[in-house]
Amino acid sequence: MYPKKRYQNTLKFFKKHVSLDEKILDLGIENPFSRILRQNGYYVENTKGEDLDENLSSIISSNANVVSALEIIEHLLSPYVLLKKIKAQTLIASVPLKLWFSNAYRSKTDPRDRHYHEFEEWQFNWLLEKTGWKIIAKEKWTNPSRKIGFRPILRNFYPRYYIIYAKKMN
Repeated sequence: MYPKKRYQNTLKFFKKHVSLDEKILDLGIENPFSRILRQNGYYVENTKGEDLDENLSSIISSNANVVSALEIIEHLLSPYVLLKKIKAQTLIASVPLKLWFSNAYRSKTDPRDRHYHEFEEWQFNWLLEKTGWKIIAKEKWTNPSRKIGFRPILRNFYPRYYIIYAKKMN
């Protein structure tokens, strides 16, 4: 069992929509989830840590069938350009949803670790549509917390994560 609920749910979503013979370009450096995908038989390559607002060469030169953008689009100032440039015909993307009772995430220790966007579902759907993607399947799930308080209780009921499986419209 994986330590994070979102890893369990994301792997289940991948298994439902992506076959093991497809080549995946995972946006971002190698991370715990890209390792989980490899352990489950997927072929995954990662981008190299370049600033994806400034340098899209990994995306443009990739011959992957699938691009995964898991918990990364919210960090970009301009996800529109990135989503337009993807050559792969399949996209799996997840984003944190905007919660009415919580501010956007911003690390207190790492000045690069912050969310420029936290989407409502309709906003992310619209971004994908405008960049040429058709959502085929989607899911949302909560992010329960063991902390005590009003907001931790609400996290049991309000979805925090949103994942989509989309195909490029030609």
